[in-house]
Amino acid sequence: MRRNHRTTLIAQTLTATAVIAAAVGCGPQSAGAGAKAPAAPGAPSAPSTAPSTPAPPAASASAATDDKPATPAGAVAEPAAEPTAKAAAKPAAKADPEPAPKVLMANGSKGAQVKELQARLAQIGWFDDTPTGTYGAATTAAVKGFQGKRGLPATGSTDSVTWAKLLGMTTEPTAGELAGRAVNKPAVKLDPRCLTGHAICISKTSRTLSWVVDGTVRSTMDVRFGSQYTPTREGVFKVFEKSRDHVSTIYHTAMPYAMFFSGGQAVHYSSDFAARGYNGASHGCVNVRDKAKVAALFDQVNIGDKVVVYW
Repeated sequence: MRRNHRTTLIAQTLTATAVIAAAVGCGPQSAGAGAKAPAAPGAPSAPSTAPSTPAPPAASASAATDDKPATPAGAVAEPAAEPTAKAAAKPAAKADPEPAPKVLMANGSKGAQVKELQARLAQIGWFDDTPTGTYGAATTAAVKGFQGKRGLPATGSTDSVTWAKLLGMTTEPTAGELAGRAVNKPAVKLDPRCLTGHAICISKTSRTLSWVVDGTVRSTMDVRFGSQYTPTREGVFKVFEKSRDHVSTIYHTAMPYAMFFSGGQAVHYSSDFAARGYNGASHGCVNVRDKAKVAALFDQVNIGDKVVVYW
């Protein structure tokens, strides 16, 4: 009997140890979780208000890698961390926006500076009328076009930034320019690709076409291009077709002296350009307004001659 009683006591002790091991588990635990280590077998256990049923097994290794692992049963949750001084600090105040450029001239303005503005715009092909000194619809449209091509806000009003840009691209108008009798355009800057062979050299910056033979400019003429929705392509091309009395099969408009260089885009005379100037645009072609000059060019250009369109 004494031996059986001793065997019973040992079995009860082993069972109690197994229950304690199952409650703690063997999975990883988050640092500082606040769980107490299990008491050694045989040591008196502290009183607890937790339920007498064993806690579920510890979470798997994959769950333990979550940002916020679950607190083991019986563990004391950590208090929320106090916000740091950096987190509590208010965001820095935004810097005040830069003031808008000062408007120097706008629709309705009059005077000598407006006349100078018109003459300078004429030098780079943005104003076709005689300078009047009155800032009207034509001047507003010209300024708006100039601003848009230079990446400036296209307001149509001449502010200090627009004026400075225009001054840097033009020269002081002469008496003849101010009177509308002459227009002195800046010298055309040829693209290096135009300097060899026969080349129709087309600058979008100066809006001019230069016929260049072995690096020598033979003639220059004003041109206009497609709108933002039908832009004239840029790059190096070759004339692949000539048509003296061509009529567009798409728009059914006359395209005299057409020299095709890229798909349906061609250099040709435009009666609309001759009548309206830069107030209009092409559907992608390079319009020439001087009929005599483009007719002479048509007779000199051969199939295969180079066409260079650039800024």
